[in-house]
Order: sequence, then C-alpha cells, then structure tokens
Amino acid sequence: MRLIATGLAFPEGPIAEADGSVLLVEIQAQRLTRVHADGRLQRVAQLAGGPNGAAVGPGGQIYVCNNGGFGWVRENGGLRPHGPSADYAGGWIEVVDPATGKSDRLYDACDGLPLKGPNDLVFDGQGGFWFTDLGKRRAHEMDLGSLYWAKADGSCIRRVATPLLTPNGVGLSPDGKYVYVAETDTGRVWSFEVAGPGELRRNAYPSPHGGRLVAAPGGYLRLDSLAVTASGRVCVAALEHCAIMEVDPRHGGIYWHTVPDSKVTNLCFGGPALRTAFVTLSHRGELVALDWHEPGLALHHQPLP
Repeated sequence: MRLIATGLAFPEGPIAEADGSVLLVEIQAQRLTRVHADGRLQRVAQLAGGPNGAAVGPGGQIYVCNNGGFGWVRENGGLRPHGPSADYAGGWIEVVDPATGKSDRLYDACDGLPLKGPNDLVFDGQGGFWFTDLGKRRAHEMDLGSLYWAKADGSCIRRVATPLLTPNGVGLSPDGKYVYVAETDTGRVWSFEVAGPGELRRNAYPSPHGGRLVAAPGGYLRLDSLAVTASGRVCVAALEHCAIMEVDPRHGGIYWHTVPDSKVTNLCFGGPALRTAFVTLSHRGELVALDWHEPGLALHHQPLP
C-alpha cells in the first residue's frame, strides 16, 4: 500500500485521471479536489451540501451525487458523519466543469418526490447513468432508499428499484447486463438485470425490489461504495471491517483485502493497465494506492493513461 495524500476531509468518490492524478470529493469540506501524483492537493470546485459520489461524464464534465449535507463528529483522531446537517434541505445531482469549478444542479426530485441522499453513480454508455439514493437517517427514523436511472442531459429521471435499505455503491458488469448495488446497513450486495436504458428485467426473485442477492457474508458488516474489475468481480469498501470485500457474482466466492482504516469508503481503478486500486480512507483522511491482482473495468468516459 502506498500513501498518496493526507489531510483530506472525509474523501470519497475517487476518479483516476490519465495523468496519474485522482479527482475526489471531500464531503466534510464540501469540495471537489484533485490529488496530484506527488500528493499535492488542488481545489477544483467548492460545492454546497455533501458532495458524495463522483464520475466523469460526457465532455469530461464531473457528475456529483450530493447527499445534501451531514452533521459531523470527531472521534479517535478522525471524522465520521452523524445525521443530516443543520441546513439539510434535500439531495441532488450536479454537474461540475473541472476547468472553471462552476456547478449546475441537474436533478433534485423524481416524480415530484425530492431526492434524499444521492450517493454513488455509474454511466452506462447509452446516454444515461445509474445512481443510488441512500435515503436520510435522523435520530429516530430514516427514509428508505432507491436505485435510479437518469439521462446525462437532464431530460429524464426514473426510480427503477425500491425500496432498498441504505443503497450505497453502484456499478455495472463488464457487458452492461447487470447493475450491482451494495447496501450499507444490511451488508448485502444485489444484482439487477438490465433490460435497456433505464429499465430492469423483472425476475421472480424473492426480494421486495426484484434484485438477486449475490453476497451477504453475515455478522456486523456495513458496506460503502464499490468498483468492478475487468473480469466482473465486485469490489466493495467494507467500512468497519477495514477491508475491501471482493465478490465473484457468478460463482459466489468472497475474498478480503485488508486496509488500515475504520472508514474505508470507496475505490477506483487507474494507472497503467488499470492495475492500481486507489482507495479512500475517510476516517484518517487519506488516499492510498494498492497494486491489484487483475485490471479494473474501464468506465465509460474514463480518461485512460
């Protein structure tokens, strides 16, 4: 493991760039930041609310899932989110121009219902993107979450799978036929069969949302965001397990990769041949790099080395 940067304010949503830098969000500091290969930090945009997941979209624009804002607690030398921020008024999807830092809100509601806590997103190469809305947790209640699909140009948004309990990471299989969702509080990974842009094939799976359960290790396990490898394995940040959980959705195998942080939140693949996993260690506020045993999946719109 190689330490690339420290002093980040709860980093998430890493994006590997062709020049060796990594774009990521700092949720607590409300900004989009570029981490250069030498560890130097450059602010790209100052954002409101709680910028969470991020991905490169058409034209090199950065699409950001904004959870609307967290409250924060400092403990054991680090940060953790705690409930909504005092000024929370809903979540949204925004588009950031990395050249100017200008941000435009794309979606903040679906069918008249406001988004609660957009979390992570992945582009499908067909003009749209899938994203999760975690919901929002309050002191004695919480909103259920959903999987959404939306067009990148802002013209259409659909709620495609609901209810989900704290859906977080989202990714697509290499052939684009399956969309994977990791739930935080249940510690489960689900698979949904894609029928077309923004459409799922409704199968007779015994789940309230039509998904197939592909991983549920059991015990106290909370999952965060994910990335998919070139062979189709799903790699999920496993928070308090201080690990990345690697799932083989075809054969059911689960493999563990240890990282030294109690809030490992996300990863992306980059570097030569996409063999480097860039991992956000959010409690410590660090970005690290790991040599991975196989290439990551090249994402739509991702600038390759």
